[in-house]
Formats: sequence, structure tokens, C-alpha cells
Amino acid sequence: MSYESAIARMFALGHELAHTPSHKFDLAHMRVLLAAMENPERQFKSVLVAGTNGKGSTAATLASILGASGLRTGLYTSPHLIRINERIRINGESISDDTFALIHDVVDRTAERLVEEKELPWHPSFFEMLTAMAFEHFSREKVDIAVLEVGMGGRLDATNVVEPLVSAITDISLDHQKFLGNTVAEIAREKVGIIRQGGAVVTLPQLPEANDVIGNAILDRQARGISAVPYVPPVSPGSTPYFQGCDAEERRDEKSGSPSSRATPISSYPLLIMGKQIQVETPLVGRHQLRNIALAIATAEELHNQGFPVTPETIERGIRETRWPGRFHVIGHSASWPEIVMDVAHNPAGAWALRSTLSACYEGRRLTFVFGAMRDKAIGEIAEILFPLAERVIVTKADNPRSASPEEIRAAAARTSVEIIDAENVPAALAQGKVLMEDDGAMVVTGSIYIVGEAMRELGLSI
Repeated sequence: MSYESAIARMFALGHELAHTPSHKFDLAHMRVLLAAMENPERQFKSVLVAGTNGKGSTAATLASILGASGLRTGLYTSPHLIRINERIRINGESISDDTFALIHDVVDRTAERLVEEKELPWHPSFFEMLTAMAFEHFSREKVDIAVLEVGMGGRLDATNVVEPLVSAITDISLDHQKFLGNTVAEIAREKVGIIRQGGAVVTLPQLPEANDVIGNAILDRQARGISAVPYVPPVSPGSTPYFQGCDAEERRDEKSGSPSSRATPISSYPLLIMGKQIQVETPLVGRHQLRNIALAIATAEELHNQGFPVTPETIERGIRETRWPGRFHVIGHSASWPEIVMDVAHNPAGAWALRSTLSACYEGRRLTFVFGAMRDKAIGEIAEILFPLAERVIVTKADNPRSASPEEIRAAAARTSVEIIDAENVPAALAQGKVLMEDDGAMVVTGSIYIVGEAMRELGLSI
């Protein structure tokens, strides 16, 4: 099977949650599929990372630390920005097209046989297929450890079939209420499903209702709670971390001339880790990222305590070398484009994080927003948080069946007073923004990860 055919078959299963009925969330079916594949998930060690916001940044930072420590490290994340291959990586390298097609064929044939033999009631979902493919790839490539980002929730997520050495829980807030519950406590109960009996779990204090659920789960399962608080630096004026400035360093690919996908390191602060002071330098911008980095450090230290060759020096290097595009990703002004900030802010908590960072870095600048979101998101609330920062907002839609139309976004944002302009797609929105912007302005592309991904593709960016 060709790579193109494999991709087509995958998306025919239903892109993400668009066609995934709730009855498909069942770990028993995932275990049947994996057992027929000789349980590739048992061939490597793993870490699970769950939460509402920040789990991708935490997972990417941890994987970079482990790679810098000399470990062959798998990283499984979702969704993707530009290409589906991004979701499955080993030491920063995405799975190749040929390998993707080969492993898809193995998993797909196995699934079809199980359905035919009535061992499975239906074909595995898009996410179940991709998760099984990641496990198979990591097993074949003999990774030492894999960092697995939970797709949604935790308790019934397809990734939760592994037995993690450590579980990490990032900030929990309202999102995916249709599937996870209508309160933070209900959603937290799904997230804590990754905590194992007697296992290790890394956390940070957060909303009281989430704290209660996490604390009770740790007690009920006699797990060992590990606080990442010592690795969150103070943020009061005059204290660390100090921000080195919010201007982008313009970098261009030598061959194509396209903007680089690497943001400039922007925050730096000292930390005491394993009895040694290191200087953290991170390309992940925004004070909210300090919490995600702290979770990654605490998890890495726990793995050190379990015998992995993690040191303060490899933690320092891994953080510095972390690459996680699309999260306050700044592209410097060029002959073709104005300064552009790209950030995935697909729920209210993400919107508040973006607002905070924009206020710190772009105060007094004229901002034009390009915004799009999925129909099931809290669009009105996100708009009320973000749109007041903008001189104008160009609303658009991604090439995704779950996308809200510009008209739907405009209606949801009716309580805001900012000028709203419609664009039929992301390329059109970017072109409009470029024409309308002032010389001293910046364009902020935000909302759904699919909006950011399509903008990156239009700008010629790579991952």
C-alpha cells in the first residue's frame, strides 16, 4: 500500500472526533488489537502525559531531555500541524512515509481480520489505529523509552493500555465536555485514569476541584505523588525568570528562503536540579510554559531515580533544544510577510495564556488576528478573551469537517466590539491581513491547531 493510500484510509475512518461515536472509547478493543500484534507496547518503557493544556509542550520537553541523555526516545503526540507523520517521532525525527505505509498496512490488515473473525465489533478508530502504529514503530525501532501524550481524557484513551513508569498531569480545565464531563472535577476524574496502583505521578497545584480529584486518586491508588513546584521559578517583577525580549530573530532556510520554524529562545532562569545549579534557556514562550517545563524536569528527575542516565546537564541541554512549533511561534518580518505570531489557543485556558503573553510582548503594537476554531469549542468565551487585544479580526475556517464557519464565529463573538472580517480559507485570511496591516503591526494566527497548521503550510514552514 502506498503512503497516499494509507493516509486516505486513515482519514476515511473519521478525522479525530468528527465521526467517532462514544461507544468506540473502549480499552478492551484496543487490547484485542494489540494482542493480535504481539503486544508491541510491552517492548519499551513509557511515560504518560495527560491534561487539558500543556501536555504536548510537557511531552516534547521531556522527550528532548531524554534524547539529550543518550536515550533512543519515542514521542507520540496529537494532533499534527502539517503532516500526520509528526505525531510519531524518534529522537525528533518523524516516521518516514514508507515506514508509515508499511506499518499502517500491518495494523489495518490485523484489524480487518479481527473484525471478520468477530473478535472486534468494528474497525478501530482513527486514533486507535494511529496509536497502535506508534507502538509498533517504537517496538520495531527498539526505543529505550517513549513519551506518550494522551489524546483525550485518560481513563479510556487508547494510549492508556501501557504500564507507564511515570504519569504526569498538566493543567486541567474545561474542554471536550461532550465526551469528558461538564465540570472540571468530572474532567479531572477522566485524566487521573492514567495513575497506576502504586505508581509515580508528577503534578502541580491547579484549580481546587482538580486538586481534590488528583489528591484522592493518589491516595486511593497508594501512588507516589511528586510535586514539580520546586522547578517553577518565581515570576514577580525583578525576579527570575527574566525574559530576554520578545522580538523574533529572523531566520531563513538557506535552500528555500522560507522562514525557519524555530522560534528564538526567549526566557532564561537558574534552577537547582539534583544539587546542581543550571541555567534554563527555553524556546517555549510564555509564563504558562514554566509550569510545563517544571513538570518535564520533575518527571526526568524521577526517571533518573529509576536508573535512567538523566543528569542536570542533559536536562539543561534538552530544554534548550526542545522544538514544539505553533506555540507562541514568532516569525520575524520579511520582504514577503509582516511579523507573525502563531499560537494554538483552542480553549479558554489557552486563550488566557496567549493573552498574557501578547500583553507582555506586544503591548502598544497594532495586532491583526486571524482566527478559526472547531464548532464544538467555546468560541464566544475565547473571542471575549482574545478579540479585545486586536485592531481587527479576520475569521476563517480550516479544511476540517468540524470547523466553525466564519458566520458561526461572527455570531458567537457578537458581544465583542472589534471589527470582524470574513475570509473563506486560511490563505485568503493571511493575504487579507497582510494588505490591511500597518507597518508597525503584527499578525496573530490563532485558535484551532488546524488553522495554525494551514498557516504554516502557506508560509512554507517545516516542522
